Amino acid sequence: MRNENAHLRKRANTVLTYVLISAVALLAIFPILWAISSALKTPQQQYQWPPKLIPWPIYFGNFIKLFEVMPMGRYLLNSTFISIWSMVGMCIASSLGAYAFARLHFRGRDFLFGVLLVTMMIPYALTMIPTFLIFTKLKLVDTFVPLIAPNWFGSAFMVFLLRQAYMGIPQDLVDAAKLDGASHFRIFLNIFVPLTLPTLVTVALLQFLFSWNDLLGPLIYINNPNLYTVQRGLSLLLGRAGTGIDRRGISMAGALLGMLPMLTMYLFGQRYFISGLTRSGIKG
Repeated sequence: MRNENAHLRKRANTVLTYVLISAVALLAIFPILWAISSALKTPQQQYQWPPKLIPWPIYFGNFIKLFEVMPMGRYLLNSTFISIWSMVGMCIASSLGAYAFARLHFRGRDFLFGVLLVTMMIPYALTMIPTFLIFTKLKLVDTFVPLIAPNWFGSAFMVFLLRQAYMGIPQDLVDAAKLDGASHFRIFLNIFVPLTLPTLVTVALLQFLFSWNDLLGPLIYINNPNLYTVQRGLSLLLGRAGTGIDRRGISMAGALLGMLPMLTMYLFGQRYFISGLTRSGIKG
């Protein structure tokens, strides 16, 4: 009888856990479902009460109007260009920096690594104006350079993430490679990069996400409409009042198109992403 009660209690706890997880997951995906619903509604259906989550008939005119009111194709290309080159630069710079802090022995290494971590505590607002003045003096405002170049110097968080993964690689592999005459660069390419590929993919996905969703950077540095990104272009649909109530369906259609590249990258890199986050915490 006692074993049966314990079994029933265990099953009840399992069911309650799944119910709570399902409720949280539903709350997380509901905004996406509402965006899909709004993007497929006619202007009249947007103001129906009570609102319906499943529109009928399905209306694709919002996607057509989106490309009529703004050059969405150009914005998608601009965001893709910025995000890819930012991702490439971040992976190269952060991985090399992480290798130096993880495996190279030089005076002041731990102190410099501590200074690097301290920079994570500096608010972006404090460096925003000096950075803008630097790019202004270099006459690089209204170009993609201010949105891409800083990522080619790495990131404290990305260096930390990769360093944690590199610290988990056995030293015996490095010693064996050194006995064979391999240089540090060869060891980095042939041992560290393949063995920590999931973490590197995680860095790439995170950087692509940060660059793609960046709105403040384009607002500061981009004035030419031909250089607008997706986020900068979508902000125009909201209007000066920030509501965009007359363009709700068009705005939601643009938001869905803006989500597609991120969702696609995450679906293809999900296995590496989860493995990379797990592996980065192996050794402190």
